[in-house]
Amino acid sequence: MKFEKFLQIFVPTDHSFFPLFESASKNLVKASVVLQEMLKSADPDAHEKYATEIKDIEHSGDELTNKIYEQLNKSFITPFDREDIHELAANIDDVLDSINGISRRLCLYKPKRLNSGFHELADMIQKAALQIDEAIGCLERAGDNRKKILANCEKVKDIEHEADDRYYKGVSNLFENEEDSRELIKNIRILEILERCVDEEEDVTDTIRTILIKMA
Repeated sequence: MKFEKFLQIFVPTDHSFFPLFESASKNLVKASVVLQEMLKSADPDAHEKYATEIKDIEHSGDELTNKIYEQLNKSFITPFDREDIHELAANIDDVLDSINGISRRLCLYKPKRLNSGFHELADMIQKAALQIDEAIGCLERAGDNRKKILANCEKVKDIEHEADDRYYKGVSNLFENEEDSRELIKNIRILEILERCVDEEEDVTDTIRTILIKMA
């Protein structure tokens, strides 16, 4: 028996991580919804407003990540491996950073037209965020919710594959139809970070899968 498993018989496990992770995942969903709204507007002034809102959400995410790290330093017995707690918090933070990066890039580049791929990829980011939120909400009773959590993770994987296809189609369409080289570069770079954001959401669910494997 591992020493930590042995200690769990006598020392209570710190369950304070679960509400922190649940707050972090809900914060991620909030940022993804604001991003969707941002990409529905063609108004640069509105973009700046949405970008400020996303930045505030990202700051809230940073605070939650720091609380998780602080709790990790204080906790003797954790509900799952310490490195997985650290990685899951970092993965969620990476997605928020990318959403913030998308909003800042949109404000900086000011594309003349919003590519249809922007909207579609933003929708995928939001859908994957909802799946992550559901999975994390089930982690405290992971044994009872194993099938549900794995189904959430599988949906995120499917969304990531769909995002890859949409990215490549979007780039192909731009090369075929966009004659302004500056607009071409702007659009491709925005598509790149949108697609990368979905990749990072899959990283979150990969870490959740690892947690489930170790808890089995």
